[in-house]
Amino acid sequence: MPSTLIAPPIEFENLPRKKWTRDECAQLSGLFDLHQYELINGELIRKMGKNHPHIRTMVLLLEWLRSVFPTRNVVQEIPIDVWHEDNPSSEPEPDVVVLAQSVLALVPRPKAADVLLLVEVSDTTLAFDLKAKAGLYARAEIQDYWVLDVNQRRLIVHRLPREGVYQDISVFAGTESVAALATPEAPVVVASLF
Repeated sequence: MPSTLIAPPIEFENLPRKKWTRDECAQLSGLFDLHQYELINGELIRKMGKNHPHIRTMVLLLEWLRSVFPTRNVVQEIPIDVWHEDNPSSEPEPDVVVLAQSVLALVPRPKAADVLLLVEVSDTTLAFDLKAKAGLYARAEIQDYWVLDVNQRRLIVHRLPREGVYQDISVFAGTESVAALATPEAPVVVASLF
């Protein structure tokens, strides 16, 4: 009679990993479709599929942003440059980027200094957006980083980046209003984004 082998639990944290660079990913792009991945801190992170609440929030967010900023300055999911030391191993693609000028004027991609506002819409990636991406954006000195928490219907605003950490993190709910730093005269009611 065969016996049952019970395998010890695998500790994934200790497994060897390959850290990727932008250059290596560019070389791989001819062999693999990397459009479903985002390079963050040397790791290829699979982008999550977008469910109905995420799509709804994106539509409402884009509608509001394009009423406040020029249409060509509001762009979805484009790669941006970050802090020069993070650039070789990170190429984030935020859900929405609001640029200081038209995306058509920026070649080859926006730099952190070109960014007025970054927004991530989070339903399944909240912890990642609040930690890994917030650190990446703070080191790049992105002045205004918003995370729309779809599940709790709240907006988490990150400002005042200092030494790689946002010093001011505020949570706005339901009936509260907030405006982008670049357009303080045009606030949005948080609930209208969900």
